[in-house]
Amino acid sequence: MRAVQVQEYGGPEVLRTVETEVPAPGPGQVSVDVAYTGVNFADLKARGEGYRVPSLPYVPGLEVSGRVRALGEGVSGVEAGQEVAALTNGGAYADVVVADAATVFPLPSGVDLRTAATLPTVLPTAYALVHAVGRLQPGETVLVQGAAGGVGTAVGQLAKAAGASGVFGVVSGAAKAKYALDHGYDDVFVASSAEFAEAVRAATGGRGVDLALDPVGGETFKSSLASLAVFGRLVSFGNASSAEPWRVGQPELYPTGLSVSGFSILTLAQTAPGALRELTKKAFAAVAEGVVSLPVTAEFPLEEASEAHRLMGGRTSTGKLLLRVA
Repeated sequence: MRAVQVQEYGGPEVLRTVETEVPAPGPGQVSVDVAYTGVNFADLKARGEGYRVPSLPYVPGLEVSGRVRALGEGVSGVEAGQEVAALTNGGAYADVVVADAATVFPLPSGVDLRTAATLPTVLPTAYALVHAVGRLQPGETVLVQGAAGGVGTAVGQLAKAAGASGVFGVVSGAAKAKYALDHGYDDVFVASSAEFAEAVRAATGGRGVDLALDPVGGETFKSSLASLAVFGRLVSFGNASSAEPWRVGQPELYPTGLSVSGFSILTLAQTAPGALRELTKKAFAAVAEGVVSLPVTAEFPLEEASEAHRLMGGRTSTGKLLLRVA
């Protein structure tokens, strides 16, 4: 079968399409004939700096849609040939991938394979940020970094559906701002990490926001914290900047009763798969019911994975990028 490997760390050019053996599922696992693979920023970090890479060579990719190929020992609830979406621990840039059965999800009625490939990482993450971790309440306001990306696109819609009175986004360019405004945002700031806190305060009459969602870290994390209203909540769900983590303590939190929490869907898959399945069930239902949609804005053949990485790495992409496998 074909697979796209990282054999050394570097830019998009290090991605190589190779022929390799078809993996077989072990106990508690499922193999999937891949139709589409989602491209995520974590894939770029894996390729460039070894993020979550156990060893080289490494096949990136964290989410797929496709059809069940084979079941490992002890697996029930899915059957060969069934259309599914799956969250994987790498390996998804390939014709066949193996995933833990706990992270393989039958498709809801009306969801096709192309749409399904946008779901396994982005939608449960967005749902958790708004509901399970962020606990957004009707009438509250929310600030989202990367508002035009996959998670940002979903969060804007979910926050509006949850009754947010103001949904604010931060993006890196004017084209992204227009895209975000078309997907649920009330106001979008084209700003650097050092600028947006002041803009948020101005837009909220000096109050700040109730909930801030940050996948960037570093200076952006600090500015997100500075954007919070009294009793505000900040959820960190990534470190795209690769900055040294910033420690938060009593001096930052006590004066206005702030709180900070975190979320990682990949870690949740390992530590609490039951919670992940429940979260995913709710997130997929929101798609099936038309509450949220995630546009595919670019699609590449598997062999052109490097081009998908160039587009995402150039910070001009919006929505969701896919690799077409089958």
